[in-house]
Amino acid sequence: MTEPNDNASPILEVIDIKKNFKKGGRQELLVLDQINFRLYEGEIVAILGKSGSGKSTLLRIFAGLVRPSEGTVFYRGKPVFSPVRGMSMVFQTFALMPWLTVLQNVELGLEAQGILPTERRERALKAIDTIGLDGFETAFPKELSGGMRQRVGFARALVVNPDILLMDEPFSALDVLTADNLKSDLLDLWQTKKTGLHGILFVTHNIEEAILLADRIIVFNSNPGSIRGELKITLPHPRSELDPRFRNQIDRVYTLMTTQPQTEQESTYSPTTDLGYRLPDANIAEVTGLLETLNSPEHNGKMDLPDVAEILRLDIDDLFPLTELLEILHFAKVSKGDITITEAGIAFAEADIQGRKKLFLLHLKKYVALARYIEDQLNRHPRHRALEENFLSLLEDYLTEKEAARVLRTVIEWGRYAELFAYDYNAGVLSLENPN
Repeated sequence: MTEPNDNASPILEVIDIKKNFKKGGRQELLVLDQINFRLYEGEIVAILGKSGSGKSTLLRIFAGLVRPSEGTVFYRGKPVFSPVRGMSMVFQTFALMPWLTVLQNVELGLEAQGILPTERRERALKAIDTIGLDGFETAFPKELSGGMRQRVGFARALVVNPDILLMDEPFSALDVLTADNLKSDLLDLWQTKKTGLHGILFVTHNIEEAILLADRIIVFNSNPGSIRGELKITLPHPRSELDPRFRNQIDRVYTLMTTQPQTEQESTYSPTTDLGYRLPDANIAEVTGLLETLNSPEHNGKMDLPDVAEILRLDIDDLFPLTELLEILHFAKVSKGDITITEAGIAFAEADIQGRKKLFLLHLKKYVALARYIEDQLNRHPRHRALEENFLSLLEDYLTEKEAARVLRTVIEWGRYAELFAYDYNAGVLSLENPN
């Protein structure tokens, strides 16, 4: 790694990036807000955050594939307004042409650049050999395993001799062993300088993956996406998850991701939910299991989040929705990488089934605005009924169609568990569980 300094010129820089997505006649949805970032030569940088936080959109803005609503991207000091040859991208879903062979898929980028067939073939064969796919040149994607398909994606990205490699969660669709093997090979290519790469930038929601690969981690906020902070990782390669120093880095990341800004009073902090709040996709059974674990004599009401993730085998996309709901309902408090159960959380964990339902109902109505609004609308209707599409239309004023549908589905699940209202899936109708 080349240590950046105040006098070094970044190879990639973004200044005051904002991105809005227009929603027809409705208000715009702010996805990214005030992003300022630099990538220096010789760095591997990870952008770490939950799914849906705008990381992939930002990566496409870096590459010139998506135009920002505000702000500027600079590559080697020049503004980026369209895709540039100095950057290549590896996608999460392989993005291979199924009717083309491995060789033909790898040649695509060179063909787009107008490279002559002889040189194109020579360079593609070299890239295929470099990435470990020699012998599979004539195979079609359907003949390959997931790991081999992603290797084709890497070969296609590297064959154009990029200056910067951008990766959009490139290992998330692979099994653990295949992903570990591919990460190791990528690091070997980087450290032995077998490619012309001068920088690697990737997005991930996997903390261990970020620490394993990156020299620097940019931690992302959600709703809208923004930079929460950054951490330098100075562990020498190869890195091992069994190394106590590796565990210390995991603790640092969790602490950064769960420490509130000084402008907020941590002692009274809890997410406040208005009608347009992007409610976490948290399952009641998993929330209950987490509370029971916290309340067990072994943990005495408090745990480190890395321990929770390890014991329950959760990554941040699974863990943080659970902890967010517990905070919303005031059943637990998260701060500086720890989660602590509250008195209400203890009462819930120690109650019987009906007692838990009553407590959940009380806190759901008190702290989740959307649940209160649905109950109010059902009370106002003469027959205490309403079509779900009415609430879906309301949510689409604040969220994308996909997110609006997910949020409504989530609050319906919570409401049914609490017996706040009933739901007829086939008719798409909500009704009061016990209308007065």
